[in-house]
Amino acid sequence: MANDAPVKQTYDPNRLLDSLLQNMQLKNDAALSRMLEVAPPVISKIRHHHLPVSASVLMRMHEVTNISIRDLRFLMGDRRNKYRLSDAEGRPKRKANASVSPSDNL
Repeated sequence: MANDAPVKQTYDPNRLLDSLLQNMQLKNDAALSRMLEVAPPVISKIRHHHLPVSASVLMRMHEVTNISIRDLRFLMGDRRNKYRLSDAEGRPKRKANASVSPSDNL
């Protein structure tokens, strides 16, 4: 009896990197790093799951290949429609004991 359940796609940056290699007709990751103008260890760390695909690398992939960001994300298994920042990200830093005195408004 065969398992007919659909296979859930999971995050795998190797699919993305392999697709880029094929799409750009490159031989290896070193050629890909030169094309994307990133250091070779960045590609290696992404491939071995030591570093996530950053927004800047994703944007560079888009610029070089003309593949949409959505399609690039889809290739690596990222299916999120929305992104949420943590409470700490993107907020301005507040000074401790920062109080406004009436003389500050003058």
